[in-house]
Amino acid sequence: MRSLDTITESIRLGHAHPTTLLNTFIELENEGGLVAVRRMERQLQLGVRAMRERGHPHSDLAQKWLNSARAYLITRAERRQAS
Repeated sequence: MRSLDTITESIRLGHAHPTTLLNTFIELENEGGLVAVRRMERQLQLGVRAMRERGHPHSDLAQKWLNSARAYLITRAERRQAS
């Protein structure tokens, strides 16, 4: 799964461009639908918790990925309701 590789590499390096975040979730949805995005959100939630417990230096970036996943899902739901 290319999206997971993008996220983990970004967290490992400690930075991500906002466009990278958006494009990653678009690619993820294209690969597996919103179910895949929800699954990634859950993985990020668990990962952020574990990173914070261990004091990982890039846990804030992982939180940004999680927040972005949630924002993406909310935006998609709002667009679906507006249709």
